[in-house]
Amino acid sequence: MMDYTNYAQTSVQRPGYNEGLRIYMLSVFQNMGIALVITALVAMFTASSPVMMNAIFSTPLKWVVMFAPIGMVFFMSAKVMSMSVSGARMSLWVFSALMGLSLSSIFYVYTSESIAKVFFITASLFGAMTIYGHTTKRDLSGMGSFLMMGVMGIFIASLANMFFQSSALSNVLSYVGVIVFTLLTAYDVQMLKTMYYQMGATGSNEMAQKTSVYGALSLYMDFINLFIFLLRIFGVRRD
Repeated sequence: MMDYTNYAQTSVQRPGYNEGLRIYMLSVFQNMGIALVITALVAMFTASSPVMMNAIFSTPLKWVVMFAPIGMVFFMSAKVMSMSVSGARMSLWVFSALMGLSLSSIFYVYTSESIAKVFFITASLFGAMTIYGHTTKRDLSGMGSFLMMGVMGIFIASLANMFFQSSALSNVLSYVGVIVFTLLTAYDVQMLKTMYYQMGATGSNEMAQKTSVYGALSLYMDFINLFIFLLRIFGVRRD
């Protein structure tokens, strides 16, 4: 993995360019990319095995698969900065594998072609908002509390809709979810830049690496949720 030694002082003397920030953000996206690859591989492997799918989704184990990632993300959000670097990365990989198990069901609900199409739509939208969050001079911090309220509202309404099974509410939540996680992507990228500058010269190599894992977790969640909500809107269901 990348060496962050003196990362805060590492810069090229040219306006608007900071080599240390580039290394830091690159590590964030590397960690996120590895997590996404693990999720995709686990999801496709699980979906390709009828035995595994029946063992998971035809038994009470499905509730463990559904809710374990939620517990894991809360645990990581609270503990990642107190873990070792290797422990933080391993937690991210375990979490992404659990998400893969949970997402394997989409291959039985939607066609493979529509999943691929929505993935590229998600990647394009996510990439655009990442660039915006990284380059904009506008302070996005004011959106933070509004977006967090939106995330909590979506989470609570989604849990309630598991029992009510309202298609109208599901549609509304999908569109709201796309808006919230699109904006949250730009917000999180800018906040990661802010964290980098706040660490400054006092930031250690270990702290930078832990922060990059935390940032990868945040952006991973933005991407996955954006993908799920777009899939609900544009995904083609199997007959």
